[in-house]
Amino acid sequence: MSVHIVTDSASDLGPELLGDLPVTVVPLSIRFGADEYVDGVDLSAPDFYRLLASSPQMPETSAPAPGAFAQAFESAFAAGADSVVAIELSGALSATLQSARTAAATLPERDIRVIDSASVTWGLGAIVVAAAEAAAGGADADTVVSTVEALVPRARVYGTLATLEYLKRGGRIGGARALVGSLLSIRPVITIIDGTVEQAARTRTRAKAIQYLVGVVAEHPGLERLAVIHGEADDVDQLLAALAGVVGPVVPEVVALGPVIGTHTGPGGLGVAFLAPR
Repeated sequence: MSVHIVTDSASDLGPELLGDLPVTVVPLSIRFGADEYVDGVDLSAPDFYRLLASSPQMPETSAPAPGAFAQAFESAFAAGADSVVAIELSGALSATLQSARTAAATLPERDIRVIDSASVTWGLGAIVVAAAEAAAGGADADTVVSTVEALVPRARVYGTLATLEYLKRGGRIGGARALVGSLLSIRPVITIIDGTVEQAARTRTRAKAIQYLVGVVAEHPGLERLAVIHGEADDVDQLLAALAGVVGPVVPEVVALGPVIGTHTGPGGLGVAFLAPR
């Protein structure tokens, strides 16, 4: 049995993170006014942040059409897969999950399992990579699904933002709404809980926010698949250096927040994501 993994570009998984793993990434689209770009195809993360700095218009994201997922599913089967496991960004934050489910329903003769990761960026990406490694190792679809379902509640994402304006305007601010209007006196830390954005902490300075992120990691000895995630932040090395004292032999991945997540976090986002211990 051969299992292929499908995900979306909110996973922030580039070729350097995927290697030869059996994964297809279906891209979301980014719009700046009338101009639309396909994430990772005609808009890279660096280009997105340059455009974000120069454009007078706030960006918006749109989910892939069901046809894009159907094409990814059919391509996987044409290449020899017996089953497809699709792991998508939080259904509470995007219509992407529903688009994948709609596509799967058009192919009832195929074995397609669609799962809500209840996460974003490397929280989603870590789950996808683990599922793909299981599939590459010969696991069947039931085993891959069980692996994913066990990892979903273990995914953790924390980040500090330079502004909450992008989350607010994009309608994704969730339980962090109480932080709006306080940015003159705080540097907020947000997290993802049950697939939605929530307030994690109020810190007075960026340095204190970084200390908080390090503290979160230190509270989870035995964590797996740690990553430092950033949106063109200039203090990535500062966070990496601070983490070195608490993570032991774990070497963090450095993951760029792509256009999908960057649309809602804005420039300068910095955070950590990992799988909490079992």
